[in-house]
Amino acid sequence: MARGLLILLLLCITSSIAHGKETIHADLLIVGGDESGCAAAVQAARLGVKRIVLVNDIEWLGGQFCTQGIGPMDEWTIVDGKRVSFPRSGAFLEIIERIRDHNRRTYGIATPGNAWCGTETIEPKAASRIFEEWMAPYTDEGSNQIEIFRGWRPKIVQVNDGKVTAVEFSKVGDADSSLRIEATLTVDSSDWGDVIRLSGAGYMAGPDLKSRFNEPSAPELLEEGGQQEMNPISWCPLLREAGSDSTIKRPMRYDLRSFEDAKKVKIWVDWDGHGGIYNSAGWCVYTHRRIIDRYHSGFAPGTEATILNWPAHDYALSTLPQHVVDALERSETGASKKNIVDMSFEQKQIVFEDAKQRALEFLYWLQTDAHERVGDFPQSFRYMKLAEDYGTDDRLPPKPYVREGLRLEAMYITRESDVRTEVERPLWAKTMVPDGVFGWQFNMDFHPTRRVFVDRDPSKPWQGKHHGTRNWNAFTDRSMFPIRGLVPVKLNGLLGCSKNIGVTSMVQSALRLHGQMMHVGTATGTLVAMSLRDKLEPRAIASSMKRIRDLQRVMVRGAGGHGTLIWPWHDVAPGDLHFEAANILTILGIWRPDPGSLYFSPHQPVSRRQLATSLVRLNRATTVRKEWPQLSPNARFSDIPADDPDREVVDAFSTWTAMNSKVSEFRPDEAATWGLLHEWLEAMQMPNFSSLLPKRNNVLTRAECVDYLDRIFRQCGEALPPDGDWLQPGGDHDQDGKGDFDDPLPFDRDNNSVPDHLQPPAFRS
Repeated sequence: MARGLLILLLLCITSSIAHGKETIHADLLIVGGDESGCAAAVQAARLGVKRIVLVNDIEWLGGQFCTQGIGPMDEWTIVDGKRVSFPRSGAFLEIIERIRDHNRRTYGIATPGNAWCGTETIEPKAASRIFEEWMAPYTDEGSNQIEIFRGWRPKIVQVNDGKVTAVEFSKVGDADSSLRIEATLTVDSSDWGDVIRLSGAGYMAGPDLKSRFNEPSAPELLEEGGQQEMNPISWCPLLREAGSDSTIKRPMRYDLRSFEDAKKVKIWVDWDGHGGIYNSAGWCVYTHRRIIDRYHSGFAPGTEATILNWPAHDYALSTLPQHVVDALERSETGASKKNIVDMSFEQKQIVFEDAKQRALEFLYWLQTDAHERVGDFPQSFRYMKLAEDYGTDDRLPPKPYVREGLRLEAMYITRESDVRTEVERPLWAKTMVPDGVFGWQFNMDFHPTRRVFVDRDPSKPWQGKHHGTRNWNAFTDRSMFPIRGLVPVKLNGLLGCSKNIGVTSMVQSALRLHGQMMHVGTATGTLVAMSLRDKLEPRAIASSMKRIRDLQRVMVRGAGGHGTLIWPWHDVAPGDLHFEAANILTILGIWRPDPGSLYFSPHQPVSRRQLATSLVRLNRATTVRKEWPQLSPNARFSDIPADDPDREVVDAFSTWTAMNSKVSEFRPDEAATWGLLHEWLEAMQMPNFSSLLPKRNNVLTRAECVDYLDRIFRQCGEALPPDGDWLQPGGDHDQDGKGDFDDPLPFDRDNNSVPDHLQPPAFRS
């Protein structure tokens, strides 16, 4: 009886919403159920936000993992000359663990794909279910913290006194229906930044001119069609082993000339994953994004599966084909010149339909011309069928793979010069921001953004081409994303999420992967929770270094899940006891990484040099900091010459600790011990630890050192600028000539990623 009444009540609520009679109130509204929006919802719920409403335009949740068809995850980085997976952490690691558990239960192996581009693969329907299960503790009747509405898209955003206060939605397929949600904070995790665009918040779409951010790869001017140029979308078909000829019907616009360049690539090679990801032995269209490798794993017939995600069927959003131009112009004069971000829903569908046809044309080419050219083989695309997993009429994913969308005009916009490598070996970025909330690295990966038409006639077949410097030949260094990049520069009550964040087009080509987007969501959810708890606008949190430090601690510690890697060490994992200390102390500049290595090396001994310089920076970072002493121009120690980069710091240390002036050598490379740490802490008059004394001769490892130093740091407290003392319109806190809203390092006059107060005055410009 009770269950029947509940169903009747829900039907009544649904009916009243459909007829525009219901307004729902929430603490947090999240628009978009991709991997980033889901991560934001889960993190906010874990941190105690009581009423969260997530509105999605389709049934499935999970974004790139499933609705966009990218089940094989391409998360590589370069370490020691090899392509390996970037370190997993946070919500992304939780999902990876669930994916591996599903694969073990289903196939008996955690990584059944042997995909060329990545170790992790998941089938779309399973990925959707994994996200539902991950969110279930917060969506079920026992909790009900997160309520999900599916099949709605935003149509009106209400702004009062410079603050987003409500969003009104219409039901997909029923323009007259209405759902209105009032919320204290709104997060835009939609595919194309619909809430940001409708709210009037500033945003960017398409290339950024060099005059805006002075990026080396940015164009000086936009030529014809340049305002539309984006990283292309792709419709990525999922194919399953059929065991018989499954050639699809010839697409209406199919033409061999569309795939002339694709003849140069390998269609299939017999590869079982040996040599690891990006191994040249396995490079081909088939293995590139293989999801299930049943032939080399002994699985049952019919389980083999792969997806197509190849440049030949990417769909450029500039220089559109004539029939698409004509259809857009029929919808609205000038529509064919719009950036896709600014197109209406109906206009986007015109583009999407042609992109789908391009994917089917490529599949048909693989099943016919390519098959006949390379000959028969066991996993020929001719014997693969379009899978039914999505439940769509055309058997294609419900959404395209979106590589680039709307980009928020944020309090800080990360640009190419902040992150680009100088050598093809990613190291530490030039600007390691003080308000970082997650670490990341990838290559600046533009797929072909333009077309070459046969006979230069847009009514004829085409192939994609790279344009200018927008290609896949540049890399970023290991970087951190600033919390400022989530906050609009001019509107309150609103945050960016997913790809709708403060980055340039060049940077978004590298900052768009599954894991990166989940970290964006976690950071957004954390910022929301702190804002609601403290009854402050997000910009007030992002403007307070004290609150930023609190936020970073939450991110690193996790909130009912794995902590998130902020400083992008390659060998520091969330389960490590030193994870928090290694992250926080390096962000602060107290612990300095080796410029030429990505490794923290936790078990490596700490040298006397490392210990002394870290203690100096620790002291200078805290409220008990000492003033820099007057130093002699001559070197204090014979084994640390005057031109040694640490000379002034070590000399200051020797002065502060009243080292015996008769000692002429510092022995900088000698291993430090537990007893030495105790002795030096005592001499510095800093908190000490009795646990160091019983085994004073133990060699002090890096993991042990940062653990002790972080305990001292938390006990003494950080010396911080007052709230409101920086990040001011027109302000330049460090007086380096860069305004606060244009300065990734607002406390660093010489912009060397070391805060000024941690450097002796002689170092400052």
